[in-house]
Amino acid sequence: MIRSVLSTIIIVITIFKTEAQTSVLNVADSLYVYGNYSKAIAQYKTYNNLPEVYHKIAKSYIAIGHYDEALANYEKAVETNPDHTLLKYDYGKFLYRTKHYKKASEVFNKLVYIDYKNPNFHYELGLALEKLKDSTAQNRFFNAFQLDTTHQKAIYKMAKFHLKKGHNKQVDYYVDMGLKSYENNKELISLKAQNHYVRQHYKDATIWFEKLVTLGESSEFIHEKLSLCHYQLYEYEKAIAQRKLALKFNPLDATAIYVIGTYYEKISDFKKAEEYMSKALLLLDQPLDAEYMKLGTVLNQQKKYKEAIIALKKSLKENPKNPGTQFFLVRTKDEYYEDLDSKIKLYEDFKKKYPKSPFIKFAQYRLDELKEEKFLKTENKEE
Repeated sequence: MIRSVLSTIIIVITIFKTEAQTSVLNVADSLYVYGNYSKAIAQYKTYNNLPEVYHKIAKSYIAIGHYDEALANYEKAVETNPDHTLLKYDYGKFLYRTKHYKKASEVFNKLVYIDYKNPNFHYELGLALEKLKDSTAQNRFFNAFQLDTTHQKAIYKMAKFHLKKGHNKQVDYYVDMGLKSYENNKELISLKAQNHYVRQHYKDATIWFEKLVTLGESSEFIHEKLSLCHYQLYEYEKAIAQRKLALKFNPLDATAIYVIGTYYEKISDFKKAEEYMSKALLLLDQPLDAEYMKLGTVLNQQKKYKEAIIALKKSLKENPKNPGTQFFLVRTKDEYYEDLDSKIKLYEDFKKKYPKSPFIKFAQYRLDELKEEKFLKTENKEE
């Protein structure tokens, strides 16, 4: 009878303890779910079977950004649960996330050995090997693809690799395979657009870059490339619009501002061309002679000869040996000056100063015209 009573008491106590521990675990899990991670950690640590909750403690530490403690608990979890594949998978991903690439590669290598037909094990191993600059990373991405031809991330990695190598046909193959199963994969669409662009298929590149925009993507890179495509297709207004969108991401990009000016020149909007070129030159720390010469051209088109002369002088200051600027400055002064003798002197001085200039024949031709004009005016006065 006494033994029976004792047995009953022991059973009751055991049940009570089990229920109490179950309650501890439930409370800890609830705290974790609701974001009370530090309290959850404290609660988990009171659980009497710690190996069962080490990974939960690790995840809680990750949630509050305490990665050293997270790593320590993950290691305990793996050590005490050596056959827990999913736990090792989480551990490997955490190692990768915290830049322990060598350890991560070792973990995923073991997982591949355990289950070779799991495509994601190959993919994760590929990521770690890629960070270690191990060329076999691509083999792992390829294995993931072979095991799952819809694996978007593995497809992207392979397509990107081949794009960098200039293997355009392989890029097309993998991107098209990926888009078959997920037609709105923005990363693959971007690679397709870039692959057309590098091959100078500007019309096709435009279609795919525009698809990115339709899907809500907007970046300096996308709008810049769209602008360049439109420029190559002689669609200058569209090129300007896209460059302006790109400029929003980097408003002080002097090169982009200057390029917009050159596009305006293409559509003969010289006032706008002047505005953008002038702004660009103010932003440039070391403006080049070519930019000032281009500005001079735009100002000439508007018959702003005085301003053009100033720009061309700056161009010559940047590069005194530029024969084009040398002659163009004289030609601009020719338009600006009214006195024939002053114009004639311009070309005579030019011939003396730059006797080997490739523009010497043009200078001589204009000089002859001016002398003939002067002669005719003189004769008319005498009559």
